Amino acid sequence: MVIWNLQPYYENLLSAARPCSAPSASASASAAAANASLSDTAAPLADKKFTTQKTNSNTDPNKRLFHSYGNAAALFVQMGAYRGGARTFAVVGLASKPIHVFGHPWYKCEWISNNGSSIKAKAYKMLPDWGYGRVYTVVVVNCTFSVKPNEDNAGGKLILYAYYGESPKKYEKITALEEEAGSYNESKYEPPYEYEYVYCGSSLYGNLSAARIREWMAYHTWFFGGKSHFVFHDAGGVSAEVRAVLEPWVRAGRATIQDIRAQAEYDGYYYNQFLVVNDCLHRYRHSANWTFYFDVDEYIYLPDGNSLESVLKELSVYTQFTIEQNPMSSALCLNDSTQDEYSRQWGFEKLVFRDSRTGFRRDRKYAIQAKNAFATGVHMSENVIGNTSHNTETKIRYYHYHNSITVKGEPCRELVPVSAKKNVTWYNKLPFVFDDNMRKLANTVKEFERTAIGTVQLSS
Repeated sequence: MVIWNLQPYYENLLSAARPCSAPSASASASAAAANASLSDTAAPLADKKFTTQKTNSNTDPNKRLFHSYGNAAALFVQMGAYRGGARTFAVVGLASKPIHVFGHPWYKCEWISNNGSSIKAKAYKMLPDWGYGRVYTVVVVNCTFSVKPNEDNAGGKLILYAYYGESPKKYEKITALEEEAGSYNESKYEPPYEYEYVYCGSSLYGNLSAARIREWMAYHTWFFGGKSHFVFHDAGGVSAEVRAVLEPWVRAGRATIQDIRAQAEYDGYYYNQFLVVNDCLHRYRHSANWTFYFDVDEYIYLPDGNSLESVLKELSVYTQFTIEQNPMSSALCLNDSTQDEYSRQWGFEKLVFRDSRTGFRRDRKYAIQAKNAFATGVHMSENVIGNTSHNTETKIRYYHYHNSITVKGEPCRELVPVSAKKNVTWYNKLPFVFDDNMRKLANTVKEFERTAIGTVQLSS
């Protein structure tokens, strides 16, 4: 069920109020004069202040005054704005979490055409980060108009009005999106889409292993096939070595790397991953039939000889489905001297022990038909049209090599005897069993990589 947050709406708001971000002409002139006089005696950069000390003109000692300085958090920080169809748009960004938890901010949308006309619409806000936000929370604003904006293809602008509280008198006017004349093409929002599958990755951060990223990318480009595209978000984790293993896929048109390092200025949850997944959802909403969300230490797997096409055809009646994990040890390896070129084997060839505990729920990842989603999360969406399936264990799963992605060099940290293939191995008080399903696919994936992009040389 779609959960909307409908904010107050005032029919004649725009004509009755003046935006905070648009001062009057006289105020602008005064500010310009003040700036001109200050420029002659400007202080050194180190001495400049963001606010000016206020003078106390109060003569009543019992009347207390409150002086504010600076801004702790922005009312709205826009990451992206996208047309979602003929009549709808989405604006994705961050906002001060306290103002949304304790206040009543709201939004309104307007389309201003280059032909001089304009139309207004109610805005619906969604807070899809499940309360995990810190100083900032994620906000997705949906603008749905009663008629098609830019139907005449004259071009125009989407204006978002962001209000500080219930009062219509204090707001910011934001030009969220512009469409050039002749650029609107309604067929872009209907199938067939450019891809069958799009991968939307969460924020990449930390000291990542280029070898593990190389293996993950080779496997999934093979798994999803040629009609797929991978979107990575660099929050500081795409080092020169990691970029080197991804660049051949970028040049081949299979991957996009977006630099989101500027997100560090805004204190949100976990490198703002809820913001990133929502931006990717709307940016690629009409690019593929299915959008997949999982991490770079996780490998999608089809058990019992299933094909991806047959599984997704069966699940196509659902808007989204979740995927159960096979948790793997990122330390245990088999001490098998009969294996050739052991040092050259890939990580998922060596890490072949699965946590065998059952009876409790583990984190899941998911795939979604983005055209039916208004906002999304890290593990699933709560803002969709249509149903969700969780009963997919026999159809599709994922292998999770937790904590392996930052281990550089040799991934094996504990070797166990060959007899462990037929026995339960206890490690750190947890039971593990032998599982070589992924290892069996390694040679096929390596040959695919050589054919697709040639020999890959890892930096030492």
